[in-house]
Amino acid sequence: MKLRYSPTSPYVRKVVVTAAETGLADRIELVPTNPRDPGAKLGDDNPLGKVPALVTDDGVSLFDSPVICEYLDSLHDGPGLMPAPGEARWRELRRVALADGMLDAALLAMGEGRRPEAFQWDEWVAHQKGKVAAGLDALEGEVGGFGDTVSPSIIAVGCMLGYLDFRFADDDWRTSHPGLAAWYENFAKRPSMVATVPRDPG
Repeated sequence: MKLRYSPTSPYVRKVVVTAAETGLADRIELVPTNPRDPGAKLGDDNPLGKVPALVTDDGVSLFDSPVICEYLDSLHDGPGLMPAPGEARWRELRRVALADGMLDAALLAMGEGRRPEAFQWDEWVAHQKGKVAAGLDALEGEVGGFGDTVSPSIIAVGCMLGYLDFRFADDDWRTSHPGLAAWYENFAKRPSMVATVPRDPG
């Protein structure tokens, strides 16, 4: 399999962590891809021009990260990361959506900050950061039930918090969310997380 890859994408990180946790990392070739480079021909594998995009052994292109992670979860021989259909699965999917929505908001805030200062919209950034803050509050209320099991939502939350540390290091989310901070300190030590800490190229 081939994975269109960017070392700074939290969505790509979710896929790579999932591959490691399911024992599939050795079956995936990471293909460094700059989504802004027309020469990368990312559109051949994802018409939206986004990473991650996975090309299966059968030549089928899959995107985006929840789809790829579910596909990988279907390939390994161990217990599935996603709960069986039922109440636990709905809770899991809802938490994945929450973590991914927080990432969407964080990326929008970061992108606005990269515009020329005269064109930046401070209210827009505050609005997006407000979504992240509300999500952190919700997760703080749930973290006591996370347990030690690795699941798609646990991976999504871990990668989301790692992205906040990566791009918004000056925003202190830990002080007001001590339970989440304590959980993340432990989860971030997993080999799959240590190996995928985001870094800017160069």
